[in-house]
Amino acid sequence: MKIHAAVSAIALCAAGAAWAECDTVVMSDVGWTDITTTTATAKHVLEGLGYDVDVKVLSVPVTFASLEGDDVDVFLGNWMPSQTAAITPYLESGEIESININLEGTKYTLAVPDYTYEAGLQSYADIAKFAEELDGKIYGIEPGNEANTYLAKLIEDNKLGLGDADIELVESSEQGMLAQVARVYKDQEHIVFLGWEPHPMNANFSLKYLPGGEEFFGGEGVVHTVTRKGYAAECPNLGKLFSQMDFTLEMENAIMGEILDEGTDPEDATEDWLKANAGVLDTWLDGVTAMDGSDGKAAVSAALGL
Repeated sequence: MKIHAAVSAIALCAAGAAWAECDTVVMSDVGWTDITTTTATAKHVLEGLGYDVDVKVLSVPVTFASLEGDDVDVFLGNWMPSQTAAITPYLESGEIESININLEGTKYTLAVPDYTYEAGLQSYADIAKFAEELDGKIYGIEPGNEANTYLAKLIEDNKLGLGDADIELVESSEQGMLAQVARVYKDQEHIVFLGWEPHPMNANFSLKYLPGGEEFFGGEGVVHTVTRKGYAAECPNLGKLFSQMDFTLEMENAIMGEILDEGTDPEDATEDWLKANAGVLDTWLDGVTAMDGSDGKAAVSAALGL
């Protein structure tokens, strides 16, 4: 009896420790507005369920390394196929696990304004011919991003004559890059830059996406939810939630438009969207409980004031 009681006590302590590991969810936000959007949306739901949420702003490579090191639990922004090279070693080692495709139909590659396309810059192979009109620049996003690395390698290896044309990659932030696009677009000047959908840039500018980068960017893509090794098994309630939390292009475009065009805080924009689209909770929270074991949808609805 004493042995049985001791074993039971040890089991309860172990269960309590495992639960403690689950009551705070550590997420990565790589600073792209779409990932800020989905992460802020998830944060509302998680907090409604009673979880603490710690969002860290990290680059994509640091995110993957942090998932491997168990310093981050969940990342909602594994864009594929563009991040294939960066994440494959972690997936193959089992240190990162993909548990859901949360978005389909994405685009991600170099883009130009429609007037630049009509002027003849219609593929990657045309960039070098437009070196003078482009002021010798391709505009990328944050330093360390895997797409920047790919574009820099094209220039370094003189692929498509980019090296001979003295093309340089300008690394910036999403906001900095798009501010430059807005400046030149107003004057109908030429520019080539990293574009993607979902994003309100597709409504704010008339764009064409360039063929030629398929070896890296692929065609239409998907976004995966990835976790540290064993997370869904250790925290099954959270694993279930994240395996069911799917987004749409329409949702993300609408929220990102509020954030970027209207200056709405991401926390407020995502809360407003959830209140107006509460039906998503039926799917996201199916079989998911609050931290206290009560009904998950009821808890989140109450937290949102529905």
